[in-house]
Amino acid sequence: MLTMLAGRRIVSATAQPQLLRRHLHLCTPAAQERLQPGELALRMSAGDDNSACDWQLQTAVALDIDGVLVRGKRALDEGRRALQMLSGNNRLRRRIPFVLLTNGGGVSEADKAADISRLLGVEIRPEQVVLAHSPMRALTSKYAQKHVLVVGGKQSRCADIAQAYGFGNVSTPNDVVAWNPSAWPFMQPPTADQLSGQGAKRRDYANDPFHAVMVFHDSFDFGRDLQVATDVLRSANATLGSEFVNRQTVPLYMSNSDLIFSNDYPRPRFGQGAYHVCLRAMWDALTAGAPLKYTLFGKPNKVQYQYAERLLDQIALAAVPGTDLPQLHACRRIFAIGDNPAADIAGANGAGWTSVLVRTGVFDGSNDATHPAHLVTDHVEDAVNWIIESELGRRI
Repeated sequence: MLTMLAGRRIVSATAQPQLLRRHLHLCTPAAQERLQPGELALRMSAGDDNSACDWQLQTAVALDIDGVLVRGKRALDEGRRALQMLSGNNRLRRRIPFVLLTNGGGVSEADKAADISRLLGVEIRPEQVVLAHSPMRALTSKYAQKHVLVVGGKQSRCADIAQAYGFGNVSTPNDVVAWNPSAWPFMQPPTADQLSGQGAKRRDYANDPFHAVMVFHDSFDFGRDLQVATDVLRSANATLGSEFVNRQTVPLYMSNSDLIFSNDYPRPRFGQGAYHVCLRAMWDALTAGAPLKYTLFGKPNKVQYQYAERLLDQIALAAVPGTDLPQLHACRRIFAIGDNPAADIAGANGAGWTSVLVRTGVFDGSNDATHPAHLVTDHVEDAVNWIIESELGRRI
């Protein structure tokens, strides 16, 4: 995703000096002294024939999806109007860079972009989507050809995503059960179409050690996935069927620690974080309290926000070739809109962003005592309206 954008032809700063001055010189100290409140927004929205001037780069927004733009498979009207405003239908008459920052996953960024575009009627590009497992692609630098267990999602979908990221040696819990149905005897043995490409080769997991366990998405079979993941984590030499030891034998990586999430059901449902809780409890019970070390991805972890900021940088470069990123960083304000205080708001606050909490998902109070947002609104449309009004009057 980053590579595709970075691969575009970028015009140097010297090639478009007037364009860059229009977009970025207003962030300099000298320009600050000359501006009155609101003047930047007015100047940025002045008529110009150059389409690149349609962008308000010093403002950026990251929006959660579930409970903010949609509930389950139902689009929220406020979400549709909010995205239209960010796409230019606003008082600034500017397009505002935005990304969708979700703890969802189990699909590719391209598929999620297409799904949201269809639901909301606003074009979303894959380069605007950050899924819980998106930053895990960086692990390919260590595990590109090493055997890893990928947990979560429907059938082999997450294995396919991992392979698209560059993991070339992937197995799933279904693959393990197909190899030996006694590994989890509480299900029918998987059929060939339910296996990963590697699993269809009927590997011998008794002689094919694992090098890591990676939880990409929510488990669709808690019992099976807890059993197989625990087997790998505590098997001597990380080969299945070997002696259990009371120590961790391979690294564990997990995305999305959300305990609950919002969908069409009137009350929140268990998220991937519930699987994390169960895995830690089972590990503790089975190993007499031996430490279980793991690396977390997804909100509220800092890696997720750093990844989103890199995407926003690439959007800025694509919108205005030659953008001076350090200068943009000095004046850019990033707003995050979410419905989960423990994930969306905690992460945004920790990243130094401005957080907005909405009441259309798992939260419905006045504000959260543990992770208070900068602003609480009824829905995302109100949130985006507030952002635009704030940016209209702020002095850069």
